[in-house]
Amino acid sequence: MSDKLRPLPAEKVIKALKKIGFEVTRQRGSHVILKNKEGTIIVVPNHPGEEIGRGLLMKIIRQAGITKDRFLKLLKE
Repeated sequence: MSDKLRPLPAEKVIKALKKIGFEVTRQRGSHVILKNKEGTIIVVPNHPGEEIGRGLLMKIIRQAGITKDRFLKLLKE
């Protein structure tokens, strides 16, 4: 797999975020709200059959305070 960011299903994004300490605190409709111990909140849209695009993925990665490379490694773990 290349080191390019590709659209991903929400489940994979949530799984990767959980590996760095984020926990699902609640869900409102099709949006899953995750929070870490520092209080950082990330909202991940979870629409069945749809993937999260690269632009929104980059925003989520920035909110999580990690690099794109670190995120791609988390996906492979």
